[in-house]
Amino acid sequence: MTLSNPMSPRNWSMSSVALATTVVTTAVAATLLMTSVASASDGGDDACSMTISSNDQMQFDKSELSVPASCETVSLTLEHAGTMDKTVMGHNWVLAGTDDYEEIAKAGMQAGLDNQYLPPDDERILAATDVIGGGESTTIEFSTDALEGRDLTFFCSFPGHYSMMKGSFTVTGS
Repeated sequence: MTLSNPMSPRNWSMSSVALATTVVTTAVAATLLMTSVASASDGGDDACSMTISSNDQMQFDKSELSVPASCETVSLTLEHAGTMDKTVMGHNWVLAGTDDYEEIAKAGMQAGLDNQYLPPDDERILAATDVIGGGESTTIEFSTDALEGRDLTFFCSFPGHYSMMKGSFTVTGS
């Protein structure tokens, strides 16, 4: 008498294969859901904290950011996922009124890297990180006081980047 191995694929019926596929698919879906939930809550469930990433292709990974008006301050982390040095492909994150951001970026080109490519003491700049290079990150905190309802743009002020690396920032209603 020969005993067949029930674990051998030759002995699997179509219903066994379908059941195994369903179990694996369900396990993968559950893992993906748990990963998604973990990613969404990295740094806690704090809606007042956010992370934005940049890269060597002059891109932010987000074109829209928003926080609820209940946030008195925002903690923003800028990450540079690229490899290039900040003197070659540096990035920062700057927040200003939409009507002002282009003028600020153009003036920043003249200010140079020592000034983070921002005009010194410009009151139109609402928040700004330092310029960082590949593999680096930086975090800032800024107040949302008087930002609700304003038309705001975030951008990178590194020379030539502001036209591609920009997005909208919104403080949503109470």
